[in-house]
Amino acid sequence: MHVGAVAVFEAGALAGPEGAVDAGALEAYVASRLHLLPRYRRKLAWTPLDEQPVWVDDERFNLRYHVRRARLPHPGDAAALKELTGRILSEHLDRDKPLWELWIVEGLEGGRFALIIKIHHCMVDGASGMNLLTTLYSTSPDARIEEAPPWRPRPAPSALELAVDDVAERLRGPFALARAAADAMRRPAEVLATLAEAGSAMRQAVEEGWRVPAQTPLNQPIGPHRRTDWHSVDLALVKEIRKRLDGTVNDVVLAAVAGALRRFLSERGVRLARLHYRVVIPVNARPAGDRFEAANRVSALFLELPLDEADPRRRFANIQAETRRLKDSRAARGIEIFSRMGDWFGLPGITRAGVRLVERVRPYNLIVTNVPGPQFPLYVLGAKLLEMHPLLPLFESQGLGVAVMSYLGRVSWGLIADYDLVPDVAELNEAMQEAFEELARVADVGGARAAVARSPRAGRSGARRRRGRPQRRLPSPGVEG
Repeated sequence: MHVGAVAVFEAGALAGPEGAVDAGALEAYVASRLHLLPRYRRKLAWTPLDEQPVWVDDERFNLRYHVRRARLPHPGDAAALKELTGRILSEHLDRDKPLWELWIVEGLEGGRFALIIKIHHCMVDGASGMNLLTTLYSTSPDARIEEAPPWRPRPAPSALELAVDDVAERLRGPFALARAAADAMRRPAEVLATLAEAGSAMRQAVEEGWRVPAQTPLNQPIGPHRRTDWHSVDLALVKEIRKRLDGTVNDVVLAAVAGALRRFLSERGVRLARLHYRVVIPVNARPAGDRFEAANRVSALFLELPLDEADPRRRFANIQAETRRLKDSRAARGIEIFSRMGDWFGLPGITRAGVRLVERVRPYNLIVTNVPGPQFPLYVLGAKLLEMHPLLPLFESQGLGVAVMSYLGRVSWGLIADYDLVPDVAELNEAMQEAFEELARVADVGGARAAVARSPRAGRSGARRRRGRPQRRLPSPGVEG
C-alpha cells in the first residue's frame, strides 16, 4: 500500500568526487523541512475496542532510519535505476515506525543522482503528493538549509485514554445523527433535496461499480515483488493532440493506455472482441480551499477502455464520450459518500465491509491516475529536479498500475507491475511510446517521434517484434490456445 516516486536531479553543488552525493547535507535539509510535515514523525497506534489506527508521535524517531543510501553499479543507466526502484518498492514499510522512506541513489550516469520516495498511501494521495513535492523541494536554486525548530514528541496516549476515545467516537455518531435530525425538522425541503441528491449519487456509484470486468493475464493473483518502468513525452505534444482531437489531456492519456494495452494483450493471444476492460480513475474529492489536513481524500470513476477498437481515432472518440458522460454523472460523489459513511456514523465495520466487498467483486482491471504537477523548476540545495516518475501500489489480482504526472514541460508515466506476472513490463512501456506516436499521427501533429523520444531499448525490441519475433504468451483463462 505504499506509493512511490523517482526524482532525478542534476548533480549541482551536492556532487562530490566520483559521483558521490553529500548525503549529510540532504539529511540536514530534510530535517529542516519536517516541521512542515508533522505526520512524518508520527506512527500508528491502535485503539483497544474498535482496533482503529490513530496517529501518535514517535518518541524514538530517528531520521537516519528513514533517509537511506544506495549506489548504482557502473554505468548507472536508467535500467539499473528501474531495477533498484522495483526492489525498494517490493519491501514493506515497518508498521511500527513512521510510514515513509527516502532513498538517496548515487552513481547515475552523467553525474546525476536520484531520490526514491516511498510513502504509505494513507499518508498521501495524488493531490497531497503535489503539496508534499512543493513543500519538500524549493523553487529557488539558492535555497539553503534552515535551522530546524526544536521538536519534542508528545507522550503516547495510554490504553485507557485510547479506550475512552473509542467510546467517545462510538457516541459521537448517534449524537450527530440526533442533531442532524433536529436540524432537518427546521428545513425539511432543503434536507430532502440533499438526501435525494445523495441517494441518486450512491445509486449511480453502485451501477457503475457493479459490473464484473474481464479476466486477463494481468489480473491474476500477485506476489510481493515488483518491476518498474517509465518514460516521458513532451507536454506540448499531449496538449496539441488534445486540441486537435477536441478532448482533454486525460483523454489523451487514457487513449494511449488503451492503445498500448490493445497491442500488449493481443500479442499475448487475448481475445479483444467484447472484452470489458475497466479502469478506475482516482478523483480528488477535496473541496475548494482545502489545505490538505486530510492526507488522503479521493473518490473514483470507472471507465471501460475500448480495447477492441482498432482505429485510434475512433478509440479516442469513444473514450472522450465516456469521460464526458462520467463528468456529468454523480458516481464519484456517490463513491465518496460510501467511503466516508463509516467515519460519519462512527461504525468502522462499515468501512471494513466495504473494503472486503471491493476485494471480492474486483470491479476494475487497472488503476490509471493522472496528476498535473508544477511547470516551474524545483531544486534541492541548488540541484535541479530534472524528471519525476510516479508509481502506484498494486492491489489483489491487479498485476499492473499506471501513474501519470506532468512536470516542467514533460508528461511522465510510471508503470509498476508484479515481478512474475508481468516479466515483460518493458515491452508495455514500448507499446505506450508507440501509442503516443499513433495518436500524434492521427491528430496530424508533426515531429511526433522526436517529441516522444523513444528509448534505445524500446527501438530495438520494437524492431525485433516487427521482424516476427515469437511473442511470450502469459497463462490465463482469457487467452486463445
